[in-house]
Amino acid sequence: MPIAVGERLPDATLFELIDEGPVKRSVAEVFEGRTIALFGVPGAYTPTCHNRHMPSFVEAAPAFADHGVDEIVCVAVNDPFVLGAWAEASGAKRVGIRVISDPAAELVGAMGLSFDASARGLMTRSRRFSALVRDRELAVLNLEDAPGKAEATTAPVLLKQI
Repeated sequence: MPIAVGERLPDATLFELIDEGPVKRSVAEVFEGRTIALFGVPGAYTPTCHNRHMPSFVEAAPAFADHGVDEIVCVAVNDPFVLGAWAEASGAKRVGIRVISDPAAELVGAMGLSFDASARGLMTRSRRFSALVRDRELAVLNLEDAPGKAEATTAPVLLKQI
């Protein structure tokens, strides 16, 4: 069962690629005391993620700041090097979107937002979602009913809910 609005994000170890290499990040370090627009994608460079979901957040990044959001964070079950390259290629890094790795699906699994994509060669992945997190508490959660869709979870939808 997915995490519910009003619940706190569970503890998990995440990774972020910085200039010196991958560094561990705790959920507390990323989310506590801040308002975060969070979105999860099944995989970097996959068609819907790369052509629709991520671009919606890249284009809307300035509007999130205008709505009191401290930062936009994208999470995916990919290694940090792949996500670092994707942040560059997608324009996410240019507009300040943090692209964070959940390599063992620790966070999305504990949130009830993982799925088995092994039939397509992808192993465990994150469901496509968008959320507003205030001081580590889930305030809004949007889920897609299929990994290849990005409608209910795009940036314009989330902006209307803030």
